[in-house]
Amino acid sequence: MENQSPIRLKTISEFHKSRGLAQPEHPLISVIDFGTIPRSADIRGKSWIFDFYQVSLKRGIDFKMKYGQQAYDFDEGVLGFIAPNQVFKIEHEPHATQNQIRSGWMLLVHPDFFWNTPLAKAIKQYEYFDYAINEALFLSEKEEATLNAIIENIRQEYHANIDKFSKQIIISQIETLLSYSERFYHRQFLTREKSNHQVLHRLEELLNHYFDQEDLISRGLPSVQYVADQLHISQKYLSTLLKVLTGQSTQQHIHNKLIDKAKEKLSTTNLSISEIAYALGFEHSQSFSKLFKSKTDLSPIEFRQSFN
Repeated sequence: MENQSPIRLKTISEFHKSRGLAQPEHPLISVIDFGTIPRSADIRGKSWIFDFYQVSLKRGIDFKMKYGQQAYDFDEGVLGFIAPNQVFKIEHEPHATQNQIRSGWMLLVHPDFFWNTPLAKAIKQYEYFDYAINEALFLSEKEEATLNAIIENIRQEYHANIDKFSKQIIISQIETLLSYSERFYHRQFLTREKSNHQVLHRLEELLNHYFDQEDLISRGLPSVQYVADQLHISQKYLSTLLKVLTGQSTQQHIHNKLIDKAKEKLSTTNLSISEIAYALGFEHSQSFSKLFKSKTDLSPIEFRQSFN
């Protein structure tokens, strides 16, 4: 089962059919009442890829969704985002009860629906579509009510008689939904202070350990992807979290730690600039010197001289 290729659903109609639902009223957009989707065991343990966007608010779920090695259960209502071509998996939950009351909604939108509108490009600016499943958005009751009202507006608009204004009204509602979601994510970064500062602490420990190794020349500088993988967080989520909490990107944190280590070696050892550059993972000392000066306004030699 683990080695099976992901199942790709190309259209929203295929999704409806796979879940035992009636055909959608519009081929490119659908709002589904999650409580009306029949329970199905055959969707579990399989990997899926959609060719369309999915935004979903779900409660009372009796399964886990898995992204990489991380699993997330829906014991509470959370908002999740899946972009086209992302692979995700639905895991069986052995202790789940069939008596859970399921509720919520799913908004499915094919990229073709955005054609010839500003949202065709703008939707890519919402980084949370690249967050992992376990980095979903926890909503307060007030926030949930706000999004529920927008979804109801979208549902009513495409159920009504379609006219020349319908598409733009729906696009406007989706833009509003995405903007609110971005606001709520930033609120979450700030209010979940303990868990987020634990990430900062783990990042600090990770970078300290990395730059203390003796084989940096063979390993090179740590990449953003490496750091995110070690912290079990997606690149985009880590980047946004750091920007909100510290105003700096992951790459800037890596460079800052590198400069701290360089300053330590410049001020406490007699190693040459080339030896320090090599020890910190640079193949060429010129690259090290250029980065050091861009961060400190001093060349490595000038910095060292300031201690003499």
